[in-house]
Amino acid sequence: MDLLFLTLDKYDDKPLYEQLYLNLKQAIIQKNIAVGTKLPSKRTLSDFLNISQTTVELAYGQLLAEGYIMSKPRIGYFVEEIDELPYVEKVAAPTVAQIDAPRSYQYDFSPNKIDEEGFPFQIWRKYAKDIFDESSKNLLQAGHPQGELALRLEIARYLYESRGIQCSPEQIVIGSGTEQLLPMILRLFDEDAKIALENPGYSAIPKAHIQSRAIPISVDVDGIVVDELEKSEAHLVYITPSHQFPTGAVLSATRRTQLLKWAAQMPARYIIEDDYDSEFRYIGKPIPALLGLDQGERVIYMSTFSKSIMPSLRVAYLVLPLSLLPKYKEVFSYYSATVPRFDQHLLANFMSDGHFSKHLNRMRKIYRKKHDKLISVFSKYYPEVIISGDSAGMHILLSIPHHRSEKELQACAVQSGLYIQPITRYMLTPLSYQHPTFILGFGGIPLDKIETSIHALMQAFYETNSTL
Repeated sequence: MDLLFLTLDKYDDKPLYEQLYLNLKQAIIQKNIAVGTKLPSKRTLSDFLNISQTTVELAYGQLLAEGYIMSKPRIGYFVEEIDELPYVEKVAAPTVAQIDAPRSYQYDFSPNKIDEEGFPFQIWRKYAKDIFDESSKNLLQAGHPQGELALRLEIARYLYESRGIQCSPEQIVIGSGTEQLLPMILRLFDEDAKIALENPGYSAIPKAHIQSRAIPISVDVDGIVVDELEKSEAHLVYITPSHQFPTGAVLSATRRTQLLKWAAQMPARYIIEDDYDSEFRYIGKPIPALLGLDQGERVIYMSTFSKSIMPSLRVAYLVLPLSLLPKYKEVFSYYSATVPRFDQHLLANFMSDGHFSKHLNRMRKIYRKKHDKLISVFSKYYPEVIISGDSAGMHILLSIPHHRSEKELQACAVQSGLYIQPITRYMLTPLSYQHPTFILGFGGIPLDKIETSIHALMQAFYETNSTL
């Protein structure tokens, strides 16, 4: 065997064994060394290249591990036959400049933003430090598929005290968001079961899951129009009754009763109640949860800590009726909780020591001040603007009397470094509004910037010199 093709550079950054391995590998792939050829012994090759036998042994070992050569005990190493791989031309990896980066805005009116300054970092840091300790090493193992018992106990206690809901930890399932939990709920029912959705409305159900199953139901000032629902073929309905998203409507007492009666009329009918921001209400008394009124076990309740603590925590939960538990355990016998156990226990400890309640009280005051400031600025400077859905939550609905279209106004806002979502983004089927209508979230805008941000937005909307 001719060894002259083997060249090593002792000044190269690559280790000598790696250079030797790559040389031999390339020769085998290109058929420069025939299949079945015996490779030189470690001593022979080390003498020829003036390198140690250990270097040769490492190179041969790598070739052996990857299947390029085979070893015959007390005889030597022989070249193996390898399948030819199709040649694929490499595409240069995108540089940082080529990768899309999220655009930054001077003011972001997204409805999913929260106040960052009010978060209790020191307290949270303490609980995080305590949980990431050798005393918690058992949390390295897989936990309960429905979530940690400690957290489910705290959620059950919180729901009873704040929402009048009586449930056991056995009924609670922890998940990493409503986007994950909603498709799980759908799997508990027939694949062709129709689901009614508020229109406009938010749905974390992927469109692929509901394309042929969704039935849009109108929403008015009293919430979802149950009369429409009763005429539909739906067996499931997904609603946000305490603060309808995005209109802000509150489901009236009459419609709550009507909706529960609708569910009770047939055994396969269920209501999915998303109570995502019930903690923040500014006008009137807290709205009771549908689940708290349900006597027939027809309400599947779900909520999240995205608004009450932070969106990045990725902890949501659902409360299943006892009648659905056997089906759930059958369908999801393989399921593993998608929220890390450490995060679950951190949150459970934060709740059990009373810090969650204190944090909520503090954030209610902060958001109320922002809400009141927002309403005051619009009332004082822009009375022509129509505001609705302002009784709760962290956003309002803004209707702008204007000769320009919603699309044009949004382009003006973006051009001025402002982000705001149009209501059309949340429509299942087209709806007509008298004026361009937007969802204005105020949770992420600092209190001292509320007035400035509104002036900037309205200037962008009404500036006659704006170009599109």
